[in-house]
Amino acid sequence: MISLNRRHFIESSVAAAATAAVATAALPAAAGVALSGEGLIRRRIPSSGEMLPVIGLGTSGPFEVGVDARDREPLAAVLSGFFEGGATVIDTSPMYSSAESVLGELLNPEMQSRAFIATKVWTRGAREGVTQMTRSMELLRRKKVELMQVHNLLDLDVHLPTLRRWKEEGRIRYLGITHYTVESHARLAEIIEREPIDFVQFNYSATTTAAEARLLPLCADKGVAVLVNRAFDDGKIFSRLKDRPLPAWAADIACTSWAQLLLKFVISHPAVTCVIPATGKLRNLQDNLAAGRGPLPDAEQRKAIVAAVA
Repeated sequence: MISLNRRHFIESSVAAAATAAVATAALPAAAGVALSGEGLIRRRIPSSGEMLPVIGLGTSGPFEVGVDARDREPLAAVLSGFFEGGATVIDTSPMYSSAESVLGELLNPEMQSRAFIATKVWTRGAREGVTQMTRSMELLRRKKVELMQVHNLLDLDVHLPTLRRWKEEGRIRYLGITHYTVESHARLAEIIEREPIDFVQFNYSATTTAAEARLLPLCADKGVAVLVNRAFDDGKIFSRLKDRPLPAWAADIACTSWAQLLLKFVISHPAVTCVIPATGKLRNLQDNLAAGRGPLPDAEQRKAIVAAVA
């Protein structure tokens, strides 16, 4: 249902945007941001200075498929389009059933060399965590991954020492923590206050802005990179917007769909490093990638986006 709604949005939004004014000039780049022509905007990882494209790819749902070629062919097309579009960040987890193995099988050597893979540990116990992370490496066909995260903070205090050791050994490059609910924000903030971590992943969208109160400013202050999940509120937002035309002013920030408007809202917050919407459709991927190019909304335009989707 969500994909059908999304397709309707793209088609109707493009038609609406065609009647609006064309964007005139890009906004100035914020600190830690690189604008490369029509390439994807990139943001700096505070702990290293490495630059990442602001649009990534989640794998929960669409990449949880079996071995049937009919299920995998669209995903192979998505991955090809993803890297051709200049993106690199792919987020996955052993929680997402077959997603890690599907990625490992579909990523060719060139893709593997370009990919910034973020996966997670999602189990209790130090030994169990090592076993699970080792298995993730095997499934992903990697000797190392860029980012290992403690999924939903499960057994955090047990896993953090392991992640620090693995980072020292070069098996991972960065370590992080994740959650997906507003209720978790206070605990995420408490951990960021006391633990040196590279990344934190949490939910943030134009309809769920709670992270703006404390979590996003804290990440900026502490130098922690931010991955954003649920930028579309797990797809629920599309059902609410299905009968609404895209505002004419969306063209001022080069948006031709609701999805682009929603993603530009997220990445226009200076503390956000990358947003990771999941999709198994090439059309939706291309729509998402378009949000990572061109001008970003200013403060007043961000308020207008929130009002438009309320």
